[in-house]
Amino acid sequence: MGFVKEFREFAVKGSVMDLAVGVIIGGAFSKIIDSVVNDLLMPLISAVIGSVDFSNMYVTLKGNVEAGMALVDAKKVPDAIVFAYGNFITVAINFLLLALAVFMLVKGINSMKRKQQAIEPAPAVPTKEEVLLTEIRDVLRSK
Repeated sequence: MGFVKEFREFAVKGSVMDLAVGVIIGGAFSKIIDSVVNDLLMPLISAVIGSVDFSNMYVTLKGNVEAGMALVDAKKVPDAIVFAYGNFITVAINFLLLALAVFMLVKGINSMKRKQQAIEPAPAVPTKEEVLLTEIRDVLRSK
């Protein structure tokens, strides 16, 4: 019974719940970034520099693979070994854009926190009760 109770205390701790929420939000955020990259940025890059389809970029290390063959078909060729680096390029670009988006998000949050701290009013003048309590504390401390 002690193990179950200990596990329940662990699982309900705030940090574990925060981690679970972070993973869920991260999964949703990942889909948003994938959409931004694939649906918004890559078409713009393609319009400027031409086709940007990295998924079919590969080098044939062994075997007879026809030039210009799609990666999926090249992997099906018997005894062929292909070094598919195109997907890595896409994943690396997605990572860089995700890191940039997170950086901009954190930078914005930090900027709002700084503004909020600057807006906070100066401490109010102590009330008569606070002054009296402070004097009593100082008298007691001096004895």
